[in-house]
Amino acid sequence: MIKKVIVAPLNWGLGHASRCVPIIKSLIEHKFTPVLASDGQALLFLLKEFPELEYIELPSYNIGYAKNLKWSLVLQTPKILNAVKNERQIIAKYVRNNSLNGIISDNRFGVRSKQIPSVYITHQINILSGVSTSLTSKIHHKIINKFDECWIPDTKEQPNFSGKLSKISDNGISAKFIGVLSRFKKESLDSENDVLIILSGPEPNRSQLEEKLRSEFKNFHGSLALVQGKVEEQQTRSQINNITIYNYLLSDELQNQINKSELIVCRSGYSSIMDLAILSKKAFFIPTMNQPEQEYLAKYLEENNMAPYATQNEFKPELLKRIKNYKGLTTKAIELDSSLFNLFKSKRKS
Repeated sequence: MIKKVIVAPLNWGLGHASRCVPIIKSLIEHKFTPVLASDGQALLFLLKEFPELEYIELPSYNIGYAKNLKWSLVLQTPKILNAVKNERQIIAKYVRNNSLNGIISDNRFGVRSKQIPSVYITHQINILSGVSTSLTSKIHHKIINKFDECWIPDTKEQPNFSGKLSKISDNGISAKFIGVLSRFKKESLDSENDVLIILSGPEPNRSQLEEKLRSEFKNFHGSLALVQGKVEEQQTRSQINNITIYNYLLSDELQNQINKSELIVCRSGYSSIMDLAILSKKAFFIPTMNQPEQEYLAKYLEENNMAPYATQNEFKPELLKRIKNYKGLTTKAIELDSSLFNLFKSKRKS
């Protein structure tokens, strides 16, 4: 009997999609049949990783950045709510027309069903938004409570990697810390890159950082590789001055490049942090400007002596010398326990 489970990551950079890779692999290992559901580059990425799987194309949230992210999100609320409404309709139709055992939503508010056990994945129980943090967190808690369970990709022990973002207070959330999620495995390989730059995130921020770093590193004396994080129809590799540039790398290829690199420069996105911790790498973070979550995580990791950071405007290659004063990121690799999927053993709730 086929046991289908929808896996639906938010399309905001590739972090949500990439951290769903080990969940998808574990579902397959435990005899479930994942159905991919997303949009844009996140969906394209998953289809390249799992070309044999069925998929559902969902409407895009089309979340854009502005100098004042909080106010920008307020202005975009109607657009986001419309996308959530549309994805709920698509999921409801799929549930009516298919035999389904469960739903796993990574930060997609409308991918759930009252008829099917539904799980929400987030490391960010609490949404940081300055003076309105209490309000935005409360709204998020209400959304999470519409799901049967909330899976937090981190360890419960402190200090962990998400800090106060994943702190659970008396909010009624049925939460499980499921351990650090990463699609990668640590390998001992000969070093080829002195520095590996990994770009990610939505535009125009991704392109702005790429332009900044290519300018800063143009006179760098050492081996340097850059992964643009642009999932396109064809993979490309080019050499511009002293930089080897890849438009994107699939999981095995990126794992190989990271394992062969001495230092990593990237955004302080949570999925990137988990990946580098699994691979025990030394890193330098450049948080996305005006994104409170990444700014908090960069400061939190520095305060806990794991990795240094600088703002995009302040970054200079000379700052990489600071890395030697930090212990680096490290954690134990985990295997997702089969009991995690017990919720999906029966097709429908009684």
